Amino acid sequence: MTDARAPGEVSPPVDERPAGRAAARQVWPGAALLGRIGRNHHLGLVAVLLLLAVVGLVTAPENFATTSNLVSILALASTIGVITVGMTFVIIGGGIDLSVGAIMALASVWATTLATQSYGPLVMAMCAILVGTGAGLVNGFLVAYGRMAPFIATLATLVAARGLAQRISDRKTQLIRPENQAIVELSTTRVLGLPLLVYIFAAVVLVGWLVLSRTTFGRRTYAVGGNPEAARLAGIDVRRHTMLLYALSGLCCGIAAILIMARTTTGSSTHGDLYELDAIAAVIIGGTLLSGGRGTIIGSILGLMVFTVITNLFILNGLDTSDQLIAKGLIIVVAVLFQRRALTAART
Repeated sequence: MTDARAPGEVSPPVDERPAGRAAARQVWPGAALLGRIGRNHHLGLVAVLLLLAVVGLVTAPENFATTSNLVSILALASTIGVITVGMTFVIIGGGIDLSVGAIMALASVWATTLATQSYGPLVMAMCAILVGTGAGLVNGFLVAYGRMAPFIATLATLVAARGLAQRISDRKTQLIRPENQAIVELSTTRVLGLPLLVYIFAAVVLVGWLVLSRTTFGRRTYAVGGNPEAARLAGIDVRRHTMLLYALSGLCCGIAAILIMARTTTGSSTHGDLYELDAIAAVIIGGTLLSGGRGTIIGSILGLMVFTVITNLFILNGLDTSDQLIAKGLIIVVAVLFQRRALTAART
């Protein structure tokens, strides 16, 4: 029997090769299971939601399954959900946006000043959208062309936007005037039992899903987040695309400002406090990689619903707000660790 190796080629001993493969297979006993779960992440989130529903039926049987409570869950998810759609794009594109809550607050304050309200509800809505998009463009310019780290750039915008909102409102809550009740009616008017703001949320999710999964913009977002240098060599203007991603996030903040104004009938510099953490957590739980290049809108929304239902269960059972924050923090840590395990399992 002749040796088929090329002259000078050296191979490891025969008994070493199987041992190396066996060692690779024995990285962690649950690796195969995590790999399968990682590939069916959406189903896993649905299972978690069903489990939470069972917990709700057991711990708060008289309140959890009521129509009013379910509508309340959807209404609460709507505002943060719109922000989560924008955050999903940014994180898949390799960035992060810590300023979304503050931008939403600034947009709500600017849209509810007496000067803006004098032009009517349509101008108020357009003002909120323009302010949000403008702030997002500032973030995008700092990150893409100013070459600032996304964490630092958006942290600076968070502080500046919150401060500007306080200056404009003089730290006071601004009420929507009676002649502009069309904004408030987005929350009070119901179609098929659901407020209009839930339909707005659904429309944003649908458009976000179509853009991310069915357009060139979406494919470029994955490319930029997965490997910016390869995307540049493929002819993608990485800096311009990055700036557009942050502008899209700002646009979502402007839409969310309209929804929060409808729900609270006010514009306030305190709106959106910690919304950035909720949105980032929802995206992570939904399976989007913090390093970019992978994720889905549907996963992010399922992650958001998990968070929202947990918050609702805490409220129904009279648990303290501090306990909610502790639980959310633990969930984020577990989600990140689980994500890493699933990635390791998929590679082995």
